[in-house]
Amino acid sequence: MVKLIMTWNIRPGKEPEYLDFLTKSFTEAIVAMGIQPTDAWYAVWGQGPQVLAGGVTETLADMERALASPDWTALVDRLLELVVDFEYKVVQQEGGFQL
Repeated sequence: MVKLIMTWNIRPGKEPEYLDFLTKSFTEAIVAMGIQPTDAWYAVWGQGPQVLAGGVTETLADMERALASPDWTALVDRLLELVVDFEYKVVQQEGGFQL
């Protein structure tokens, strides 16, 4: 299994719009691309990104195909209207919490 790890911070003043997008569009879009969501974390205080989200695919080729798709580009473009400091990486999935 291969894991996509994404992090970001919500733009100030965009919280309601962000939550609407997250609950109505983001997860559905990720699943439609073939990425199975595995976890989402929201930091209430402390250093580091405000949000960490992850999803997996069976193979690296599946992940690469999803991330090369126009759907991924459109999803990230929309997300960037609502968040800052967006970063992502693809890693080999391991047990437990991953950064």
